[in-house]
Amino acid sequence: MFEWFILLIFLILAGYLILKLTLAILKWMAVNTIVGLILVGIINFLGVAHIELNLINLLIIAVGGVVGVFILLVLSFI
Repeated sequence: MFEWFILLIFLILAGYLILKLTLAILKWMAVNTIVGLILVGIINFLGVAHIELNLINLLIIAVGGVVGVFILLVLSFI
């Protein structure tokens, strides 16, 4: 009986850690996406380049942030 209680405590702890790490990663990606989209909006508004906002570009911006925007900027000039 005592082993099941210890197992339950470890499962609850593992679930809590997984949830906490997942939310931290989602927060990081949300901040990257917002900063990247603002930067893309400024670049498109100033007429430096026209970067379309499709799913692939949005994923590159979400993961890469500012670096992803500069990669898309370089690719738009090629």
